[in-house]
Amino acid sequence: MEKRCCVIVLDSAGIGALPDAEEYGDAGSHTLGNIYKTCGKLHIPHLYALGLGNVQSSGLPAVDQPTAAYGRMAQKTKAKDTTSGHWELAGLIMDTPFRTSPNGFPAELLAKWAGISKVDGCLGNKPASGTHIIDELGKEHMETGKPIVYTSADSVFQVAAHEEIIPLPDLYRICEAARSVLVDEYCVGRVIARPFIGQPGDFKRTGNRRDYAVEPPSDTILDALVAKGKNVLGIGKIEDIFCNRGITHVNHTTNNLDGINATIEALKSSDDIDFIFTNLVDFDMLYGHRNDAKGYAAALEYFDSRLPEIIEAMRPEDILFITADHGCDPTTASTDHSREYVPVLVYGQGISPKDLGTRSTFADMGAEIYKILTGEIWPVGESFLCN
Repeated sequence: MEKRCCVIVLDSAGIGALPDAEEYGDAGSHTLGNIYKTCGKLHIPHLYALGLGNVQSSGLPAVDQPTAAYGRMAQKTKAKDTTSGHWELAGLIMDTPFRTSPNGFPAELLAKWAGISKVDGCLGNKPASGTHIIDELGKEHMETGKPIVYTSADSVFQVAAHEEIIPLPDLYRICEAARSVLVDEYCVGRVIARPFIGQPGDFKRTGNRRDYAVEPPSDTILDALVAKGKNVLGIGKIEDIFCNRGITHVNHTTNNLDGINATIEALKSSDDIDFIFTNLVDFDMLYGHRNDAKGYAAALEYFDSRLPEIIEAMRPEDILFITADHGCDPTTASTDHSREYVPVLVYGQGISPKDLGTRSTFADMGAEIYKILTGEIWPVGESFLCN
């Protein structure tokens, strides 16, 4: 059988501040290490066995004989958002990062959006935690019918609305309108629909989130693999991040449990799939952004408990990559993403355990995957297993 690759992105599981982290307000951020220190322990024996604690400056317990190749990767794109992180993992480094709006969005932009979407103004328009802002403005939203707009230190335009006040089709429509105007000098990485339910004092976000990204400006390894007749399965929000480009099969799971189950099922049964690309969103969405270190630790421990099932489902030719797309340290005052190295663990029967060191770009992983699946060199990044 031909080789298959499977990438599992532990969304936001950074492993230490990058040298320029201070420029982003992230000095001292270390998602995995600080969770370990804060909680006093982190019971992830299978990740430790692979070599997670052996990664340089991991802050985690090391083992004498790791079973995987292990290292860390720096993001070359000057950003710390989901989209640019995933694109770089897939071999595309952005020359110019997406726009951020630390003071909210310009009035002229919101007016243009209102004209297209037919909304009668909005509430918020500031950086905020998604759960905090619906607690703050949810009651007023229900009284006025105006959507809540907010952003963060990342390149996002988020629209929150109660499902009984602005039905999902209408919320999606006004987010599509926002996507249409957030281009050129106003270009943001993602427009995100953030529906919620409940009553004042007890609002809850639902699983009906929808992301609207911009198309990658040039090819990623996903585009190139599909052009060569390979089949690519996106699990979780992968198809949203890549605007359905370079994706032949989709399983849009919305939480870690379903994402892990879908990955195991694909490894067991998807003989026609060459590349499985999974994003596990809960680490970031439920715990990193909510400064919940204990919840984050529990989610890591749950993933670790399922790791033997993932490995057992692999064929002898399969190669598993475990990584992240940025940090989101729940132990800091910030609720935003953090500018961090990400771990990379590479496991398979033909993979020799070794220290991969510090890679200069996430794109090294994409270059490695492209080489494994095609035997050819990707022009961005350097493959690392044979170097």
